[in-house]
Amino acid sequence: MELTADIHVEELLERYPQAAGFLADRGIVCIRCGEPYWGTLRQLAGHKNLQDRIDQIVAELVEYLQQPLP
Repeated sequence: MELTADIHVEELLERYPQAAGFLADRGIVCIRCGEPYWGTLRQLAGHKNLQDRIDQIVAELVEYLQQPLP
């Protein structure tokens, strides 16, 4: 799967649950009341006024996800 800013948050978290903490550390909280945000990562970043940084954040996320799990 190619990871882009246009991935639906629910799909991202199903495949990579560890992405939630990574994104939260960067100001993108993608789970509310136990449910993932319904929309794309790009849309969520826009709500957090991070749309100008989303491509950089996604690149960092891809790198993070390539590291072995502890």
